[in-house]
Parts: sequence; structure tokens; C-alpha cells
Amino acid sequence: MSETEKITINMSAVDLGRIDLLVDEGFYSNRSDFIRSAIRKELDMHRDIVIQTVSRKTMVIGAVMYSSQDLERALAKGIVYDIKVVGTIVLGNDITPELARATIGRIKIYGVLRASPQVKEALADRTNQF
Repeated sequence: MSETEKITINMSAVDLGRIDLLVDEGFYSNRSDFIRSAIRKELDMHRDIVIQTVSRKTMVIGAVMYSSQDLERALAKGIVYDIKVVGTIVLGNDITPELARATIGRIKIYGVLRASPQVKEALADRTNQF
């Protein structure tokens, strides 16, 4: 199973009661199982929209990982990355804030950015996280 992230949602008492009833009737093992299932169904229903948007905006779906070696090669070639991802961006723990700022022009992430607190702070003005 892939790594998961925790979210918090607010629901009406009636909707929560309806979920609990379905759990009690054995349709789902627990509330989280119901919510995950409902979210997957919605995402599947909108799959084409996500794919079209990703294609139009040249984004990556999934995980993108950069190490300090990757960014040092980019720096040597004068490349500045414009990173757009639906999923996860992983910036290696060996990346310094200075190297990140020198090689990453912008980050647009619909998901999770994994990086050291120092690198996240260095890129805060260049990061749009949704």
C-alpha cells in the first residue's frame, strides 16, 4: 500500500450517522474505509478532467524526486526547474537551501512536498501548494 496522509473533514451529524449506519450494516469496515471509497469513486468519475489538465499544464502525476546530485547537475547546466506535480515532490535531505533556490524557480504541487524544513522555508515564496 502506498504512503498515506492524514486529513480532517467536518460533516453534519446526519451524514456522519448515515456513514455509521452503513458501517454497522457491514458495507464498510469503518468510517475511514467509507470515506476513502467515496473519494476514490469521485476521483475516478473525474479522471478524464485530471488527465486533460495535467496534459495541458505539463504536470506530472505521481512522485517526483530530486537529490542534491540532480540539482547540482542542473546548476552546472544553468537549468532552473519549474516543478508541477499532482502527487508528491521529494527533495532529498542532502539538498541545501542555497542549492534549492539556485535551481528551483517555482513549485506547484497538488499534494505533498517532502523536504527539510530549511529547504521548504527557502522555497516558500516560490511554492504554491494546494
